[in-house]
Amino acid sequence: MGITYDTGALIAADKGERRMWARHRALLVRREVPTVPAAVVAQSWRGTGRQALLARLLAGCFVEPLDDGQARSAGALATRAATTDVVDACVVEGALRRRDLVVSSDEGDLHSIAAAVSRRIEIDRP
Repeated sequence: MGITYDTGALIAADKGERRMWARHRALLVRREVPTVPAAVVAQSWRGTGRQALLARLLAGCFVEPLDDGQARSAGALATRAATTDVVDACVVEGALRRRDLVVSSDEGDLHSIAAAVSRRIEIDRP
C-alpha cells in the first residue's frame, strides 16, 4: 500500500504542521515516495514565494500526471458520485487504482466518491 496526499495534506505541510512533516519524513526515510495527483498540486499551488514549505514537500513526492484515461475514469467516477469536485475524484481514482492510503482532511467526500462505485478507501488525517 502506498500513500496519496490530497489537498488537505499539502495545506497542512504548507502551514508547517508538525504531524504532517513527521509523517512525510518517516516515509522518505523508508524510501516510500508519496503520490500527489497533478490536480491536487493545481488546487494547492498559488505561485507565491511564500510556499517554500510546499515546494519542499513536493520535491519528495511523485506528482502523478493526469492522462486521458485517468481523466475519463475520474470524470465517470465524479458522475457516479454526483459530484462536481473532479480533484477529489482524481484522488479517489488514483488511490483505488494503486490501493493507497489517502492523507486528507476531506474524509466524507472521498468516502462518498468511493462508495459510489462500491469501494472503500482508507483515509488518515494530515
